[in-house]
Amino acid sequence: MKLLLIGGPKFVGHALIEAALARGHEVTTFNRGQTNPELFPELEKLHGDRTEDLSALEGRSFDAVVDTSGYVPGVVRRSAEAITAGRYCFVSSISYYADYTEPRDEYDPPEQLADGAPDDRLLEDYSNYGALKALCEQAASDVFGHRALLVRPGLIVGPNDPTDRFTYWPRRVERGGPILAPPDQPVQMIDVRDLAAWIVHLLEDERSGPFNATSPPHAITFDSMLAACGATDLVRVTEEFLAEQGVQGWMDLPCWIPPAEGSCFQLVPVDRAVAAGLTFRPLEETARAVPEWTGKAGLQPEREAELLAAWEARA
Repeated sequence: MKLLLIGGPKFVGHALIEAALARGHEVTTFNRGQTNPELFPELEKLHGDRTEDLSALEGRSFDAVVDTSGYVPGVVRRSAEAITAGRYCFVSSISYYADYTEPRDEYDPPEQLADGAPDDRLLEDYSNYGALKALCEQAASDVFGHRALLVRPGLIVGPNDPTDRFTYWPRRVERGGPILAPPDQPVQMIDVRDLAAWIVHLLEDERSGPFNATSPPHAITFDSMLAACGATDLVRVTEEFLAEQGVQGWMDLPCWIPPAEGSCFQLVPVDRAVAAGLTFRPLEETARAVPEWTGKAGLQPEREAELLAAWEARA
């Protein structure tokens, strides 16, 4: 299979290249050539800017395309129109859905842009992120029709993860000492290597349509995630305490969401993906493969110490 990857060889793109090469496929990349250009020297690398210059793709054809870097529908549409390929895989997000008052399957309604929200750029607070992803899916489908493959991952974790969200926890365990832990709840995530290998498998099978792509509901809980990271010295606090202290779920305590903010956000059904071959490695293996913690997400040591002291004083 001749595969074109739109986006740089970072996180998801890096794993996709490795998965495709391991399966014997021919991989070409298209990006600006600014991110990790030294990686994968054996690949054909086409350079351009998908927002302005797609000329490097003229006269080329591919069996499949994977778009890992589409956030604006107009840009995705231009890319899809410029490429001759048998199938277009757009990597979307479970943020696609309108709400999470109940678990959402692949054919539930998408998020809509709020009045006045732009459709040509991401807002700084990402409040239009899900709606833009939904519009990007529509753009890819408009051009490729039944040959569009729409993959909606949840939290992606593992090697080269730049977000710190899951990474915080195994690195926090390594630092030692009592660990501030919120109430237990379901957690969903997917190792980037499992996601990438499965996307290649879908393209080999000429699959199409939408797929949620994360771990099965209730397969992981916050407590089982901490256990997989090796945590033992936990200080369990309440949701009320965290709210009083101004602790933000997801960013201060990655992977944890206050129930009021998304009661079913981590209960996404993935039956369709599992039936199409999605598999999951043990979370312990993922925890051993995360990069260093950079501080983008998770409590800073000083802030965690303050919270632990406040909880002890309250108790």
